[in-house]
Amino acid sequence: MKIALMDSGIGLLAATAAVRRLRPDADLVLSLDPDGMPWGPRTPEDLTRRAVAVAEAAAALRPDVLIVGCNTATVHALPALRAHCEPGIPVIGTVPAIKPASAGGGHVAIWATPATTGSPYQRNLIAEFAHGVQVTEVPCWGLAEAVEHADERAIATAVAAAAELTPADVTTLVLGCTHYELVAERIRAAVQRPGAAPLVLHGSAGAVAAQALRRIGEHPAPDAPADGALTVLLSGREGGLPAPALHYAEGRLLPATGPLADRM
Repeated sequence: MKIALMDSGIGLLAATAAVRRLRPDADLVLSLDPDGMPWGPRTPEDLTRRAVAVAEAAAALRPDVLIVGCNTATVHALPALRAHCEPGIPVIGTVPAIKPASAGGGHVAIWATPATTGSPYQRNLIAEFAHGVQVTEVPCWGLAEAVEHADERAIATAVAAAAELTPADVTTLVLGCTHYELVAERIRAAVQRPGAAPLVLHGSAGAVAAQALRRIGEHPAPDAPADGALTVLLSGREGGLPAPALHYAEGRLLPATGPLADRM
């Protein structure tokens, strides 16, 4: 079994780690775009062009499924990616976990990039899944970029600024950018109010990993042999994990085996 994941940068690490935990025997292909990152400021057309190129690089290694480990790419490029890859390679997008977060009631905050906050895409998800639930959208200026570069000072500053914008009575927080899942506990600590019930966090990585397995008719097997290979593509060129990836537990989980090329 071979599972590919794509993103401009290391935001895909959370979903990658979730896949690795569910199926340690799966071969992984990570397709990143260091030459074109960040994708967020790009026009939808330019972002789509770069995302398709990254997907095509992964598709050349014939994966069984492709996970788009990026909310922004899912918003703008998912139809084009599916047109290029399916039906041969199912494509799984990443959507903020607004539906399960809203199911618990209470006041829900959605932390997302400034470009996503207030966007028709996010507002449509809120309208569809958050009926009767109070929702506050929180723009997280600079947080994704800080996480991407493992800049601890910038992460702390961005998390603190977003926490200041988060109402005190929030009970549930949606991590609406895949990068944020890499610093989830720091976010929890910043938002948790003394004496309040434990804050509930909702990311997308676990659900996306499980959906990818379902689409290809596989099941979780966390006790399978941990012999899955890892291949990293950097704007189409085979390379290694970017150094900032190893700053996070999700990144350190991965380089346990060699690339697919060593096993072909």
